[in-house]
Amino acid sequence: MVQTQNLKLVAMGNPLLDMQIRDGEDVLRKYGLKANDAVLASPEQLSIYQHIVENYQVTYVAGGAAQNTARCAQYALPEGSTAYLGCVGSDDLANQLRAANDREGLQSVYQVNSETATGSCAVVITGHDRSLCTNLGAAEKFTKDHLESADAKAAIKAAQFYYLGGFFLTHGVESALSLAQHAKEAGKFFSMNLSAPFIPQFFKSQVEQVLPYAELVIGNESEAEAWAKAVGLDTTDLKEIAQKIADSPSELSKPRTVLITHGAESTIRAVQGEKEAFVHPTPKVPAEQIVDTNGAGDAFAGGVLAGLILGKPIEQAVDLGHRLGGMCIGQVGPVLKFRVANTLVS
Repeated sequence: MVQTQNLKLVAMGNPLLDMQIRDGEDVLRKYGLKANDAVLASPEQLSIYQHIVENYQVTYVAGGAAQNTARCAQYALPEGSTAYLGCVGSDDLANQLRAANDREGLQSVYQVNSETATGSCAVVITGHDRSLCTNLGAAEKFTKDHLESADAKAAIKAAQFYYLGGFFLTHGVESALSLAQHAKEAGKFFSMNLSAPFIPQFFKSQVEQVLPYAELVIGNESEAEAWAKAVGLDTTDLKEIAQKIADSPSELSKPRTVLITHGAESTIRAVQGEKEAFVHPTPKVPAEQIVDTNGAGDAFAGGVLAGLILGKPIEQAVDLGHRLGGMCIGQVGPVLKFRVANTLVS
């Protein structure tokens, strides 16, 4: 049963087990993948999982972007502050995900589909870049009625902040919209991540249904440029794009904030109605300390959400996001190194 005494954040997305390999240039070529990109596996790419198991040393890490974000937020929050909604299979992969969440204090409020295997994601590391190739499996079997289950209902009622992984929009827009509309009606904070360039590119309609309810939108430079192209905006200027996202149609009385990360470059912050975007310098991480960038954006989002939940101003929330993102790239996969005392904003 979900514990709601301290619950502040409910995240929703696709629970996946990451299968991570290094020096995967040949895999990118073999399966037509790009560095620093994310795709859903096509039928021709489904053999990638067996291929990397047979030919590479695979590191298995609990993944799924929104799940990563919720775990990272929990690092900087009091015990029992986070819960996560998603669909898994009835298998060992699901047990591994639950165990990882339990270790980090994230409450798993899973829907279980016993007919489909838990989703997985091939994470191909080349240099400091990561390429994601996802087989959603059970994740895309999530149904809206899970939101009415006892644990999900209790978690949603207790939380004051909601976070949606954009990947979820490929199959679950009805559930996402239900959560977003509930946030508006209850006066709660709804946030979302663009997640990958293909989301605004190929799921523009779904993004446009949910975006009006988002008080906070997070993305990276590639996702921002894909959004701009999808809506017919002829620019690659991140400040301009961020401001356009911030000023897009809204169902809210509060101004929307948009955060666009750009790797080691500064993070852009735009606020609805403002004339010019703000710039937050990203602390530099020495190249020799970078292990891989898988999950860095998820960790950033988790830090930002934790900061806001703790009542910090947006500047300090972004600072915490930068710190968790910087910590993540020094580890293998979407994990952090330190515990609560090291991550809290002073």
